[in-house]
Amino acid sequence: MAEAKTGITGASVDDFIASVEPAGKRSEAQVLDALFRKVTGATPQMWGPSIIGYGEYRTTYDSGRQVHWMRAGFSPKKAKHSLYLMGGYADPATGAERDAALTRLGKHAMGASCLYVNKLAHIDMGVLEEIIAADWAAMQRLYPEG
Repeated sequence: MAEAKTGITGASVDDFIASVEPAGKRSEAQVLDALFRKVTGATPQMWGPSIIGYGEYRTTYDSGRQVHWMRAGFSPKKAKHSLYLMGGYADPATGAERDAALTRLGKHAMGASCLYVNKLAHIDMGVLEEIIAADWAAMQRLYPEG
């Protein structure tokens, strides 16, 4: 079985955030990191060269493919921040709640498990915190640690 292309690297999250350009995205990455740490209580790890992940889980899809991935995370990209929210992807009820909350979030785009935000000033950070918390709770319920 092929290994996932993106895995835990052991690189420093703080060093990565310090290297984010432009400076505005770096400041926003610091805000997102603080929010994810607060909500999840997890110490972040680098996944690949540019994703900051919080927690991890393993599962096997119906196809038999085994997956080792982060419970939540984000990547501060020049154009938009990509927020990885696995709970709404893995649990339809959580996904429906997330979709309802997204109507209150502000300017964003959504993929299957990714929330894209250009600037944090364009969204309601309280709503983002609700979304991350609900997502994290779903992942803890679906994939208990241990």
